[in-house]
Amino acid sequence: MLSGKKFGVISLGCDKNRVDTEKMLGLLRTRGYTLTDDISAAQILIVNTCAFLESARQEAIETVLECAEQKTDGKLEKLVVTGCLPQKFIGELFAPLQEVDVFLGINDYEKIFEALEESYKKDERQNYVGKGRDGYIRDRVLTTADHFAYLKIADGCYNHCTYCLIPKIRGKYRSYPMEELLREAQDLGETAELILVAQDTTRYGEDLYGENRFVELLQRLSALENIKKIRLLYCYPDVIGDELIEEIATNDKILKYIDIPLQHSEDRVLKLMNRKGNREGYLALIKKLRARIPEIAIRSTFISSFPSETEAEFTGMLAFIRQARLLNCGFFAYSREPDTGAYRMKGQVHHATKKRRVRALYETQRAISKELLSTFIGKKITVLCDGIDYEKGCFVGRGYFSAPDIDGKVYFHAAEATQGEYYEVEIDSADAYDLYGRTEDYEL
Repeated sequence: MLSGKKFGVISLGCDKNRVDTEKMLGLLRTRGYTLTDDISAAQILIVNTCAFLESARQEAIETVLECAEQKTDGKLEKLVVTGCLPQKFIGELFAPLQEVDVFLGINDYEKIFEALEESYKKDERQNYVGKGRDGYIRDRVLTTADHFAYLKIADGCYNHCTYCLIPKIRGKYRSYPMEELLREAQDLGETAELILVAQDTTRYGEDLYGENRFVELLQRLSALENIKKIRLLYCYPDVIGDELIEEIATNDKILKYIDIPLQHSEDRVLKLMNRKGNREGYLALIKKLRARIPEIAIRSTFISSFPSETEAEFTGMLAFIRQARLLNCGFFAYSREPDTGAYRMKGQVHHATKKRRVRALYETQRAISKELLSTFIGKKITVLCDGIDYEKGCFVGRGYFSAPDIDGKVYFHAAEATQGEYYEVEIDSADAYDLYGRTEDYEL
């Protein structure tokens, strides 16, 4: 019944979810099905969802309802919803979301063919959440540009932060086998930048091998000739030890960049969040990283207005931001999520206060980022070309200090540049987010 059907996929949420989508596409390709980027041409449309925050759940449902309109206006025959949203909330979704023909959870992607066959055969909606198995899938179809890719090295989490739904959705931390990850990375072909992701990359191997093997994984990935550079995301501060710092410092393939989700700076709030760090330890870690790797770019994320956060604690976080002087930061207002420890906490902060505090954090960081980026003016930096920005009329890329989508860019003029290649760019100017420059061969 599925023979000759054309599949389309929409992926929502984080880069970890993107990898799940790419592996689902890999399953479809392996079975020989036709994939289309034109959603209006799809006969079977899959929406892979995020459910981390209320805003993400709203986006997912709105997207599903918009897609469902194609059942009357277009070629769409079946609508499939997969991922985090049905995994956690299938009990609340199945009855009211009649527009959806098939539901699959985070471990059910291999069941998509069986579920769709049943849906066509019986002309009935199918709930396959929880019918699959928790297993590693290697084949994938990249949805990023050809020159960079994400490598998801583990799933789940056992940190149990009180604001976070991930353990309730994704389960406990599960490292993927190293040999499989190495084969997956090799299968990617020539890759200018490999970006390692997981809910917590730095705990890699502890569950699977009984010891931390993150540094070993970095060393073995670095030995692959097809991988040019490696970027590290989501490195939890309490697991960043001397061995990892030394590997970043001495391994030429590892970009001098690290994403460390600190989430707050004040000790009382960190304890309420069930975070293992404290202000003094965070500042000591930043100091140690900079002492060993002077050029390192540190990125972080912070949650403002956690329940009972006082004005003094908010001011303390502002002071921490000024003292830490990180190049890139993301700030989020606390989102009250059901089935988390923080949901029941007293002292929920008013939404207007949340908005004011996040705005102040971004304004503070904007000034810091602008000052730090201005230090590149007059210098030459290595830039990975991501393509052409037609609105600005120039090439666009990233330095070692910028990850895709979340950090700033380098806009540059050149006589010629190829996507996926590295170029030496002299920086002429900077703003709070981006750099602007030109290659040596460019004539004004």
